[in-house]
Amino acid sequence: MADETVAQLRQKVAQAREVIAHLMDKAAFNGAEAHRALDYFGSDAFQRNFLPWPRHGDEGLRPEDLNAANDD
Repeated sequence: MADETVAQLRQKVAQAREVIAHLMDKAAFNGAEAHRALDYFGSDAFQRNFLPWPRHGDEGLRPEDLNAANDD
């Protein structure tokens, strides 16, 4: 890949990170998965297993686990 293309891709990822941060702020979404996304797009590392996103297990209890009707 040409140096210019690599530089443009890095800029695009930086822009994506800024968009994600803005959307998090507007949606008041500040969970672990949101921060995982920001950390990922803010680093140079590539994680082949980054997706699926979000990973609901990392956010704590699932909605059905919070439903009082499910209590035994």
